[in-house]
Amino acid sequence: MGEYVQLPGVRTWYDADGDGDADPLLLLHGGFCTNETWQAQRGDLAARYRVLLPERRGHGRTPDVAGPLSYQDMADDTVAFIETVVGGPAHLVGWSDGGIVALLVALARPDLVRKVVAMGANFRPAPECLADPAMFTELDPDGPGMAPFREMYEAVSPDGADHWPVVAGKLTEMITTQPDLTTDDLARIAVPTLVLVGDDDLMTLEHTVALYRAIPGSELAVVPGASHALPLEKPAEVNRIVLDFLDNEPAPTMLPIRRAEKRE
Repeated sequence: MGEYVQLPGVRTWYDADGDGDADPLLLLHGGFCTNETWQAQRGDLAARYRVLLPERRGHGRTPDVAGPLSYQDMADDTVAFIETVVGGPAHLVGWSDGGIVALLVALARPDLVRKVVAMGANFRPAPECLADPAMFTELDPDGPGMAPFREMYEAVSPDGADHWPVVAGKLTEMITTQPDLTTDDLARIAVPTLVLVGDDDLMTLEHTVALYRAIPGSELAVVPGASHALPLEKPAEVNRIVLDFLDNEPAPTMLPIRRAEKRE
């Protein structure tokens, strides 16, 4: 059973799983989603880590707030959550919008982050990185394509089903105008980072490779035969890749190019 914690920005609902004495790991869900989308990951990750699953403002059981939504506010909420609930640095595993939030937290507060997994994430607004740039500009919150997200929201939101079009509009505005990071910004990320993506993701592979190349020492994994929903489509493979990254230090490679030691 989950519970609420009062943070400076919003009263936030979260769930927890695993051994309370194990290393903490935050699962950060995607946009328009709730924690239910992590069901295929919870068991495997909770067998090794203390898993915490906060639902961000305007998502799931966490209420919406006045004014627009922003990734930076959500990152600030996540920092407050780590400080208030976790009490120390944690691994961040973020999917889609959750991956963006994880990157922003790593930039702002590296002291609170152990490792980051950014899955299906982007560092530029949707029109600049999507394979279909018009995808969100034509989004209908009441259309059949949004039915699964609408049903998840309506089932648990404290704001009620009638608020769905409002929060969907705020999220669409956020996704089409944010984030606004540069490769120079990404170059300041100093925590170990895995960039994970499906080979047929919403984000172009070119954008994902740019993200990977910009973060010093990061690792890249492309899951074959998977889309933006790769943790649902290929959970066993995703869980194996994530756990291998979190549990282990990078293996030395025989012919390093990107990770070769710099010569004076």
